[in-house]
Amino acid sequence: MGVVLKSCEDILIVNLKGELDHHMAHLVKEKLEEYLAKRAFKKILFNFKNVTFMDSSGVGMLIGRYKSLQRIGGKVGAVNIGQQVRRIFEISGLFNIIQCYNNEKEAIEKM
Repeated sequence: MGVVLKSCEDILIVNLKGELDHHMAHLVKEKLEEYLAKRAFKKILFNFKNVTFMDSSGVGMLIGRYKSLQRIGGKVGAVNIGQQVRRIFEISGLFNIIQCYNNEKEAIEKM
């Protein structure tokens, strides 16, 4: 499991790897807060390419990021959503609040 943060233009890209469970969701939240304390971003793109599993903790983490960015007029996006994660997005209603893109290039252009 892991998380790698990088910036591209005015977007913070969060590359996730492994299982987005309680432990990983907490780790992602901490790293995001630490990174955002140094540099403010109004757009965050989550890359799910290497995510093999996601549970309600991952959903909660995404909703938390969405709410915090919504307050400042920001956006949250997602890219490379596999079948397992797609099912969680559908069941939880995340597709209603988080824009999904076909690839990182499209997300950077449209966010």
